[in-house]
Amino acid sequence: MVSLEDVKQIIGDVLQIGDRVDQFTADTALLGSIPEFDSMAVVSILTAFEDRFGVFVDDDEVSAEIFESVGSLQAFLTEKAA
Repeated sequence: MVSLEDVKQIIGDVLQIGDRVDQFTADTALLGSIPEFDSMAVVSILTAFEDRFGVFVDDDEVSAEIFESVGSLQAFLTEKAA
């Protein structure tokens, strides 16, 4: 299982947002809510996840719904890592 802390760490590292990530919860909105969270961030976060957990995310699996919130990203990543 991919923990919420794992997801927050990857987001914080990729976006380089420092302590701001400590305030994130599962309900924290991502796309459209965090200025640094753009299309390049999506690619970088998925790449970091693949590197860290040794899984592959196919392009056709990626949708905006996955990046609605920290919790939705965690659920997707947990499913992929299973």
